[in-house]
Order: sequence, then structure tokens, then C-alpha cells
Amino acid sequence: MPILAPAFYVALCGLAALAISQGIGRFAMTPILPMMQAEGLTLAQGGWLAAANYLGYLVGALSTIWLALSPAAAIRGALLAIAVSTLAMGFVDSFAAWLALRALAGVASGWVLVYVSAWALERLADLGRPGLGGALYAGVGTGVAVAGFACLVIMQLHSSADAAWLSLGVAAIAATGAIWAAFGSAAPRTQASQSGSRVSSAWLLIACYGAYGFGYIVPATFLPAMARQIVADPLAFGSAWPIFGTAAALSTLAAATLGAAMGPRRVWIVCMVIMAIGVAAPLLVPGLAGILLSALLVGATFVTITLAGMQEARRLYGSAARPVMAAMTSAFAVGQLIGPILIALVETMPHGFTVVLLMATASLLAGAAALTSQHE
Repeated sequence: MPILAPAFYVALCGLAALAISQGIGRFAMTPILPMMQAEGLTLAQGGWLAAANYLGYLVGALSTIWLALSPAAAIRGALLAIAVSTLAMGFVDSFAAWLALRALAGVASGWVLVYVSAWALERLADLGRPGLGGALYAGVGTGVAVAGFACLVIMQLHSSADAAWLSLGVAAIAATGAIWAAFGSAAPRTQASQSGSRVSSAWLLIACYGAYGFGYIVPATFLPAMARQIVADPLAFGSAWPIFGTAAALSTLAAATLGAAMGPRRVWIVCMVIMAIGVAAPLLVPGLAGILLSALLVGATFVTITLAGMQEARRLYGSAARPVMAAMTSAFAVGQLIGPILIALVETMPHGFTVVLLMATASLLAGAAALTSQHE
């Protein structure tokens, strides 16, 4: 029996679920990558591991469009899969097994984002507290920040990447147990019969959300690794990811207020432009300062865009928004899958990283322009 008011209970449990799915299921490898590199993993191999996770995320998001799953079963099963696959990363020492485990975590992360977003946003609207959506999506940044700080401590203790995976796996199990009961009330909702036509009519939202996925993913995957190339101190290069996560968590709280004043689409457009500046920051500002500026600007906007995009879909399509959200998340997953693959392919090419950052910047600016061109 929750002791909090119902709306706060929904937001808090949704926050915790997104913290597990995004901070650990999707992004655990980002702060662990420098430790894995110190143990012999190459940047290209890191890129393929990230791509496996993002391919899984794409499969997970796409499957929510046609799978008739109980939201309770989907959310609970996905959270368990994230916890178990993260723990297993610390027990196995095979690159092929790592690829499979990160892909499984990606599938589960896609399920959690889509099902928890639909479950929580609908209930918050029913309870008259849609503004708490900002607190819900603060879970993404909270998970990123917690994982980042945990890995920073582990690096300072000169421990191994295996220890980091095991620590995050245990944290995921504990958090899943704490919120397990909340999703017993996640009863299936009837979807509108014209779901397919709604998805096809939302092509601009879907395409722009895909552009966002490609635009943010290079710094979101490789910031600590980029910082490690500039400075050897783990406290210095390891700080990039906690900054990213903290900025993400705090920004969503402000985004709810901005969304009420500006509307979700305008918030989405402004954040795409700010994120473009952040993605280009390592090219514009030399040294560690450019990396940390990128962490701040991309971190402060990437979850805000997620929130604004989901709110815009719900504003336009109401209770039938879940297939649109799933299609947007799938396009996002395609975009974020391309980034690590490009990095893996161009790692040894002169200025290859620079070219990918410029492509990501252009993608974000093009998405912002396209959203501006369509009348609300």
C-alpha cells in the first residue's frame, strides 16, 4: 500500500524503472568502457557492444507495436532481464557473450521505456498531475548519474570492470524489488483500431525523433572514452558521465514547467539546437573543457527531448499514442544504432571521429528545422 499520494507514487516508481532501464540497461557500458579499455578492449569493440545494445533497443521498441503483452508482465520481465544480463557481464569473459547480453539488455530497455511511458503518463493525466512527467523522466538522468558516480568510485578504488558490472547488476535487482508491486496495476489498455493510420500520420515526429537518436548518441556513448584520450586521471575523465547524468536529471524537472509555458514541441526544437551545440563542443572548445561542456549541454537536453517528444505524441494522439510512441522510439533506436557503427568503422581513419560529430550536429539542426516548418 503506497504511503505517497497516488500521482507521486506513480511518478516515483516510473522514475525508478527508467533509472534501471536507461541508466543501467542502456548506458551502463559508457562509464565502464574506460575500465574495459584498460583491460584490453578496443574502441571499435566498444562500438560494436554499444551497437548490439542499441540494436536490441530497436527490436524491443518495434516489438511493442504488435506484441499483445500485459504491461505488468512486460515491465517486470524487462526489469528482471536488465538486472540478470548486467550481472552476467561480470561473470563471463567472451566477447560474443557480451554482445548477446548487451543486446538482451537493449531489448528490455526498449520495452521499459515504451510501456512505462504509456503507463505513467496516462495515469498522471487521469490523476490530474501531467506536470509530474518531468519527475518521471528524471529517472533517466538519475540512473545515468548513479551509474556514473558508482563507476567513478570503482575506478578510484582501482577495481575491475567486472566489479562495476556486478555492482550495477545488484543495484538493478534491489531497485526492481522495491518497485515490483507498483506495476501489478498496469492493466492492458484497449488501443484504438486505427493505430496504423495514426503511426503513418506521425511521420514527421517519428523522423525528427530518429534524427535526435543519431545526433545525441556519439557523446552519450563515448564521452568518457573521449575524455580518457585527453587526460589520464580517472577522477577527471570519469567525471564526464556523472555530469551528463546530473544535468539530465535536473533538466527534466525544469522541462515540465517550460513545457507548460511553451508547449512540448517548442521545448523539443530549442533543445535540439542546444544539443547540436553540445555535440559540436569538443570540436569548438579544445581539451577537457570541450568534453565537459558537451556533457553538460547534451546531458541537459537529451532526456528533455525524450519527455517533450512523448508529451507531443500524447498531445496529438491522446490515449491512442502508444503505437506512435513505439514508432518514435524505434526510429530513435535506428538513429542511435548508426552512431556506434560509424565510430567502429572510422576509428582508424584520419578525422573520422570529427566527421561523425559533424554529421550528428547536422542531424539535430535538420530535425529542429523540420519541426519548426510544420504548423502545430
